[in-house]
Amino acid sequence: MKKLLKTGLIAAIAATCFTTSNVVAREAAMNEKHAAAATEYRKALFQLVRSNMAPLGGMAKGAIPFDQDVIATNALRLEQLADMMSDYLMVDTRKFDVDTGAKDDIWENWSDFEGKVANLKSAAENLSSVAAAGDESKYRAAIGQVGGACKGCHDDYKAD
Repeated sequence: MKKLLKTGLIAAIAATCFTTSNVVAREAAMNEKHAAAATEYRKALFQLVRSNMAPLGGMAKGAIPFDQDVIATNALRLEQLADMMSDYLMVDTRKFDVDTGAKDDIWENWSDFEGKVANLKSAAENLSSVAAAGDESKYRAAIGQVGGACKGCHDDYKAD
């Protein structure tokens, strides 16, 4: 019975955290373990962004041929990943010694950070539209917009 009550309490707390996460702009990590896990998850998210950007960058530079299917697939993935960014960066890990590339400014300028994430999503949506239209003459510019959105965030919020 105690185990069932404890499990129910944990589930209720988790549900509350998930349902209120859209209301609260950010939350402080509860402990070192929480901060380390949050950092690990956001690094995984950005690895996925990087893996989807790499072929797009190669196409924009002319290093590999344009491939409409890859552009469409990766643009959609980048839209989806952008949707997750605020959630995965919501946990403020500044109080703990974790290996992170995130600058403290993310949590100090949360609304600006979210605006930069929105710019990425918008640029990825545009790239999806360009890919769907199949107009190869517009690929390079649309990919450049996505790269520019990434750079805009990196310049302000990613430690070198």
